[in-house]
Amino acid sequence: MRAELVGAGGVVERNYYLTKRYIWWDVAWFLWTVANTLTIVFIAKGIEASGGNLDVNRTMTTLLIGAVVWAYLGILFEFLMETVAWERWEGTIEYTFMAPLSRAMHLAGQGVFAIAYGLLRATFLFVVCAFLFFDLAMPNAQFFPAFVVLVVSSVSFIGIGMMMSVLPLISPEKGTQLGFVAQGTLLVVSGVYYPVSVLPEWMQWIATISPATYALDGIREAILEGQGLTAMWDELWPLMIIGVVSIPMGLWVFSRGEKYAKKHGKLKRSG
Repeated sequence: MRAELVGAGGVVERNYYLTKRYIWWDVAWFLWTVANTLTIVFIAKGIEASGGNLDVNRTMTTLLIGAVVWAYLGILFEFLMETVAWERWEGTIEYTFMAPLSRAMHLAGQGVFAIAYGLLRATFLFVVCAFLFFDLAMPNAQFFPAFVVLVVSSVSFIGIGMMMSVLPLISPEKGTQLGFVAQGTLLVVSGVYYPVSVLPEWMQWIATISPATYALDGIREAILEGQGLTAMWDELWPLMIIGVVSIPMGLWVFSRGEKYAKKHGKLKRSG
């Protein structure tokens, strides 16, 4: 019995040192939990901000748009953040990174496929949920302007995704998970399920640099209010600026991460 207890104590001690070694990753996961919890609580704040007199059809449509855009953003992040992970799983990472192809075109190919697949999936998700399950009424909906806003916002999402895709390069153990933490942060501040106005002021400042904020506002204006592209210029120009800034920044961050991974022998590691 003593030997068994000593062995159990050894397991506890080993896990303690592992946790200590990766403590910042545990902090990151805690922040992810905080983000999800805040999202749920802020939904209630959003109901309060509306005065509690809800138009059920409008509220359901608003939440559905948030859920679909969030799922679309998740697909883009997943494809880009797992650029390195997929190569590791297939055992082709060295061949890919040595191929006669610039890193910009490599990531652009990932991004184009992610956008095409994500748009197809988001469209199918919206149609199934809106009309098959709930039969929502959208008499003023302008779907083409909403689609254009989503496509324009995709450029900004890809730029941010490029920055996040460097995390699995520099940390094979938990880099992908940290990318999902960043995604969760966007979930909280961008008004996916509630108005941005219910957030604390410092969160509202963060929301102004999140492309998801403008994408959600524009899509909701098109579908709920029947607004055209001209009326949504206030959402389109920030998305364009964020895209112009985030794409070059994403390429620069990834190139720095690639050099770091090669220098420290982390390119081929799977754990």
